[in-house]
Amino acid sequence: MEHYLYLVIITIAVLAIIDLMVGVSNDAVNFLNSGLGSKALSFRLIMILASAGILCGALFSSGMMEIARSGIYVPSMFSFNDVMVIFLAVMITDIILLDVFNYFGLPTSTTVSIVFELLGAAVCLALYKIYTTTGEWSTLPEYINTDKATEIVVSILLSVVISFTLGMLVQYVSRVIFTFQFEKRLKTFGVLFGGLALALISYFILIKGLKSVTFISSDVKLWITTHELLILAGSFVFFTILSFILTRLNVNILKVIVGVGTFGLALSFAGNDLVNFIGVPVAAIQSIGFFKAAGGDPNTYMMSELASSNIVAPMWILTVSGLIMLFTLWTSKKARTVIETEMNLSSQDSSSEKFQPNTLSRWIVRGFVNLGNILSYVMPRTLQTKLDKRFEQASTSTKQKSDDEPMFDMVRASVNLMVASSLIALGTSMKLPLSTTYVTFMVAMGSAFADRAWDRESAVYRVSGVFHVIGGWFFTAACAFTGAFIIAYFLKIGGIVSFVVALIVLALLLFQNARSHRRKVAEQAERKLQLEKSDIRSLQQVTEASANQISEVIAKSNLFYKEVVDNLIKTDLTNLAKNKKLIKKLNKDIDSNNDNLFNFIRNLDDTSAKSSRYYIMALGYLQDIVENLYIISNNALNHVDNNHKPLRESRGKDLQIISDQLGLWYSEIYTMYKRLEFSNIEQVMKQRDPIQKTINILLDKQITDIRTSDSSPKNTKLYFSILLETNEMISSTFKLLRLHSEFLVFKQANNK
Repeated sequence: MEHYLYLVIITIAVLAIIDLMVGVSNDAVNFLNSGLGSKALSFRLIMILASAGILCGALFSSGMMEIARSGIYVPSMFSFNDVMVIFLAVMITDIILLDVFNYFGLPTSTTVSIVFELLGAAVCLALYKIYTTTGEWSTLPEYINTDKATEIVVSILLSVVISFTLGMLVQYVSRVIFTFQFEKRLKTFGVLFGGLALALISYFILIKGLKSVTFISSDVKLWITTHELLILAGSFVFFTILSFILTRLNVNILKVIVGVGTFGLALSFAGNDLVNFIGVPVAAIQSIGFFKAAGGDPNTYMMSELASSNIVAPMWILTVSGLIMLFTLWTSKKARTVIETEMNLSSQDSSSEKFQPNTLSRWIVRGFVNLGNILSYVMPRTLQTKLDKRFEQASTSTKQKSDDEPMFDMVRASVNLMVASSLIALGTSMKLPLSTTYVTFMVAMGSAFADRAWDRESAVYRVSGVFHVIGGWFFTAACAFTGAFIIAYFLKIGGIVSFVVALIVLALLLFQNARSHRRKVAEQAERKLQLEKSDIRSLQQVTEASANQISEVIAKSNLFYKEVVDNLIKTDLTNLAKNKKLIKKLNKDIDSNNDNLFNFIRNLDDTSAKSSRYYIMALGYLQDIVENLYIISNNALNHVDNNHKPLRESRGKDLQIISDQLGLWYSEIYTMYKRLEFSNIEQVMKQRDPIQKTINILLDKQITDIRTSDSSPKNTKLYFSILLETNEMISSTFKLLRLHSEFLVFKQANNK
């Protein structure tokens, strides 16, 4: 038994480290979004401030572990074996759940995940215990603290609505006061704004970040609790004076707010959310200590000691946890993926969107557009004009938006930090279990909405993205409960065998997710490199960039066409589905280039602007080629998937002839564009004629076969569609070559 407990302790320690890393990767967005999105401070300074906040918060969180020990279930109703099953099930589920959310770049609440995992595992063990003993199902509430779970659900709904609304209102008023040319007003309005923001953030640090520290006496905590308004008023006076002094020294008070707010939210995250990552492991280790000290049968020894309020986490565990969190913060690529999601949804730029619109987002945006039209009709024209001027942004001239430019300005970043801090501090003082993730995310969305970042160009995508994230929050609760319930059941009935199998499955899932995420990041980096047009200004650079893209699309189209034909003949359903997926991805890549056309054209110099017409038309022809290829792939897949008769051998050979001819032509085109050697472009263009002639012969042959033999209607339909779409592919390719031939003439004339 002794060796078994040591094995469990080692396993728990490893799981705790993994849980810390995946948890920080998801929650980093809460305190980094405003600083990184506004670029108020350098990346290094933002990370240093966040790191200092995390380390301080971790050391101050020793009194926050009771939720894992007794907040959700009643420990006196469970034996030592039962609580160990609960803890292991919770940790395994939490790691899997958070890692999946990190992979997709969706911020979720670690508080909700840990609460519902504890609830799911505890309910499973309670039901199992009732079933194997008394059979009295009415006693289930004696095992579970249902009030806490109810509070969590209510807080989700409250935090979503209130955070968005308050963030929207405060940002709207702030923008009307400061406008987008806020630098001119910092020495006047900025003094009061700085005093208010710093006072609220400091109050937040005091109430939320330091409420659980053990070195502050209970009398001092009581005085702080009973004199909150006095503390707020005094802080406002002090920080207003400080803001006045700093602005007179030409210090940007908004940068100070962003820095202090980043530190405060990081401190709160580590001080309060650390329980979500190590609360369960610490409780498990403490349970083992209680059991070893008391001895007895692990199936009958009840864990009443876990309910004691005098238990605190050892300082060395908190220190090590803080260091692991710092390491993850600086190295995690998945954390950056989650951060990018929130910044994309709140960005002032609408050139590229991460989420696709849906019916609900379209209805909501359409409703707000109609409401806006009504308000515009009712509101006096002079007032409307004045308000619109307050939201006018500085001219961006003719330069493309750089990656070094902020997603939003420091006014919005300050509002995000100030409002989020205030709401979390208020919820804490009222003993409401608000999630920092929900509050910070919805405040950011509300301020983006008020700042007109969600305009007619981007609103439908942003609203869809918000619903994706919110839906993920409720999905978190359901998956956390269900996953922990199932894993706890298998651990209970399977013992050590289920335990080992669960760890193996967990390791495989983590490995697979990590590999897939690396591939996903690499593909995004490659796509971003292809879309990067900031260095394309001259006519020659347009030629080289477009030629490189054309050669790549032609090569892939050639490969995919051949594979679709071969897999159709073999009736290979798996590879046909894979082909369709790859072709769809290629089409999406070209569509991304179309999304970037505005910036590309704006970035060209005056002498090369006319060449943009060539680039636009070339993109259009490439998209036509890939869309024709997608239709061929989709039709072939549906034919095989519906179990229709395979193509006749003669028809298969005919398609292979077309595939070979097209392959030779596309290889010539690829080589020409890859080497930028267009001296024989006229000869390459003429190679279209034999292929189209072959297609026409095959069409006539099929028409004759229909009239003279017993042909399958489904086969005939598929065969005709492939020939016709191939013909369209060839026509689009020819138009592309003819366009390039005309462009060469234009380029030669321009050089003269």
